[in-house]
Amino acid sequence: MSVHIGILYSRIRRDEKLLLTELRERGHEVTKIDVRKETFDISEASETFADLDLVVDRCLATSRSLYATKFCDAYGVPVVNSNETADICADKVKNSLALEAAGVPTPATKVAFTKESALEAIESFGYPCVLKPVVGSWGRLMAKVDSRSAAEAILEHKATLGHYEHKVFYVQEFVDKPGRDIRVLAVDGEPIAAMARSSEHWLTNAAKGAETAAFDLDEEALDLVQKASDAVGGGLLGVDLMEAGDSYTVHEVNHTVEFKALDDAVDVDVPGAVVDWLEAQADAGTDDHELEVTA
Repeated sequence: MSVHIGILYSRIRRDEKLLLTELRERGHEVTKIDVRKETFDISEASETFADLDLVVDRCLATSRSLYATKFCDAYGVPVVNSNETADICADKVKNSLALEAAGVPTPATKVAFTKESALEAIESFGYPCVLKPVVGSWGRLMAKVDSRSAAEAILEHKATLGHYEHKVFYVQEFVDKPGRDIRVLAVDGEPIAAMARSSEHWLTNAAKGAETAAFDLDEEALDLVQKASDAVGGGLLGVDLMEAGDSYTVHEVNHTVEFKALDDAVDVDVPGAVVDWLEAQADAGTDDHELEVTA
């Protein structure tokens, strides 16, 4: 059955091209919604959102993602991922709190609001430790802090950046991982595929040039992916794990996950599997709407 899917975006990257190609090859109608040009009315939806069975959020900017998905909720249009999931995943503090509350192993983390209390948090972990922005991706503005003098300089720099988010100091223990981390693309906790991202640098993001290779998940990792997905509300997610000794720790769950590097690294048809799931979500949304109308 053909469905009508809207794609929220601000830039069409290779990830979006893979999705669009797969959707169109299957005969689905696609409406691209450039959030830079769209206006959102608080009282009624524009014609852009008429007859959409599902909206897929691919916004680059967190603020646009959160507001646009909130409007989709208000218009009664199913959206992937939900505003609630996006709100948790977009903020590292909320992300960590959700994982901790769900009993998912995650790196020890402290949050402070002044340079002085942040320095105390850093010294409580010892060196090295990690200082991260509460909002951000691709490993940007993350710092491995190796000494007190480095900590003082980084904290001073962040305090003068101006934006209030830079005055929320997110301090985390340094996990001595084996030169790699693991990215899992999952739909409602069910993995589509996983890859290891390896680098000599302590940051192993693919966006930072890490080498990627397919990774086989064991039972423990599968269980953690499911629990981490449930903790943030489910959806189309990127779950990031690190090997910590004989176990794993989940350091982040991503809601507008990129998958082009994963698609290159594994034998799985990643965009095909994503669209399989989107079709199921669109069908479910259509069925729910029909039930409401009938009722």
